[in-house]
Amino acid sequence: MTELLSPTNDYVFKRLFAEAPDLLVDLINDLRPDLPDIASVEVLNPNIEPNELTGKYIILDVLARDGQGHCYNVEIQVRRYGAWHKRGLFYLARTLGLQLGAGEDYQQLRAAVGLHLLDFDLFTANQAELEQAVWRFEMRDERQPEVTLGNILQMNLIELNQADRLGLPDGPLRAWITFFTHWREELTMAKIAHEPVKRAMSRIRELSADEEARRLAFVRERALRDEVSQLNEARQEGRQEGIKEGQKKGRQEANAETARNLIKTNALTDEQIAQATGLTQGEVSQMRDEQQK
Repeated sequence: MTELLSPTNDYVFKRLFAEAPDLLVDLINDLRPDLPDIASVEVLNPNIEPNELTGKYIILDVLARDGQGHCYNVEIQVRRYGAWHKRGLFYLARTLGLQLGAGEDYQQLRAAVGLHLLDFDLFTANQAELEQAVWRFEMRDERQPEVTLGNILQMNLIELNQADRLGLPDGPLRAWITFFTHWREELTMAKIAHEPVKRAMSRIRELSADEEARRLAFVRERALRDEVSQLNEARQEGRQEGIKEGQKKGRQEANAETARNLIKTNALTDEQIAQATGLTQGEVSQMRDEQQK
């Protein structure tokens, strides 16, 4: 039996939803149930360029627009890096800002909605954060959060593993979370009754049987793995350099203290002290001048 490709691989994720707009409609409706359902979408970036598979810090997202002109940035993220939220906000704001041409009325502005599925835990600072896995960020007042500027700019985050551990109430959202976290488990997936998730599993099986799709999914997975390895190596090199620099400064400070003590004895010349401590003769002379002041 062919091993199933992971829907958390962003190449597979984009193939899964960009090539099946009807499935993307179901996903959007189920992930943002507070807003009216949409009937159709146009995928604005359906293609995957070869350089996107191996490029650093690239996330393969799905950008779509519904019949009312609202835009959606849908993506799955498997790695956490320092500025990921700034990237998401930047592209969301850019999606909003690019809607209007010169002279167009602001009344024509439609919503820009981010739907980000996170394959890692993001908010873990306290118990309250650990007990929540579905987040929605909008423009609200700090002191009176019920006062809002509307949901025209909205970012939705779902921590998949956290949501799976917490066990959300039965429904479409839980079905999707089960799909993204337990797609390998045949018995678990057989219990899912939500029709869009059943269709998504069928699409995963189709993609998994496609040799070219498997090859490109591997290329993408290898690129992400290499990226993580390079980041870890850079951090390790930085730590080692920091240790070496600290040791070097420690030796320099010790040598300088030795030189000051030798200067106080007035038994050696500056040249002799320099030879004994590894400092330059000029450095020793400067220390002597400072002590004599």
